Amino acid sequence: MNLVEKMRQSRQNSVKSGKVTFTVRRPTDLEMLELNKKGAIDHREILTQFTCGWSGVKEKDLFPGGSEDDAKFSAEVFAEFISDHPEHWRSITDAVLDGYKEHEKKVEGELKNSNPGSV
Repeated sequence: MNLVEKMRQSRQNSVKSGKVTFTVRRPTDLEMLELNKKGAIDHREILTQFTCGWSGVKEKDLFPGGSEDDAKFSAEVFAEFISDHPEHWRSITDAVLDGYKEHEKKVEGELKNSNPGSV
């Protein structure tokens, strides 16, 4: 695993929705700035950009006649799946946005406790 992958992994969290556990990634400050630039949060973008894994999804959950085999996660398969499963939208978007809010609080706390003028 390279350094960038480690950094991204450090921003990951899991959220359970029904029988599925999704892996989501907290947006960086720059990504959040871009999301807010549009004036309103684009929930479709949050779902597709910040979901990076799942467990508990079988092929039969994706299409009629699918097998009992675990469905391998890919961004393309997820985008197709999630477009037809609004029951997961809120839990995923809440987990992503809550992760960012926690990050903001942590940074604010660190700034309050920092020594001005120190590096």
